[in-house]
Amino acid sequence: MKEYMLLFRGGLDFTTASPELLQQSMMKWMTWMDGLKADGTYLSGERLTQQGAVLSGPEKQLTDGPYAEGKEIVAGFIAIKANDLQQAIEIAKGCPIFEYDGSTEVQEIAKMR
Repeated sequence: MKEYMLLFRGGLDFTTASPELLQQSMMKWMTWMDGLKADGTYLSGERLTQQGAVLSGPEKQLTDGPYAEGKEIVAGFIAIKANDLQQAIEIAKGCPIFEYDGSTEVQEIAKMR
């Protein structure tokens, strides 16, 4: 088994969505993630706030916010186990973020040794 990171970008805007829509969305996420936990696929994950900073270049230039556009905001991540990239992609297809015009980036995690 390999490990993959699913990065979630965009999706439901938590600052403008109604409480009912937020509740529906959270239930879909919890159902999906509970399924991943039940089948042993889920490793870890968290939702991210929109607070942050970016350090870049040799001078470590500091800018506010980790994003340029709302659709590019990394809203959260989870790490999963999968046999290969194709299986990880199939797992990612079940993510509720697609119902809210978001995207999921799937990348294999390379072990640092």
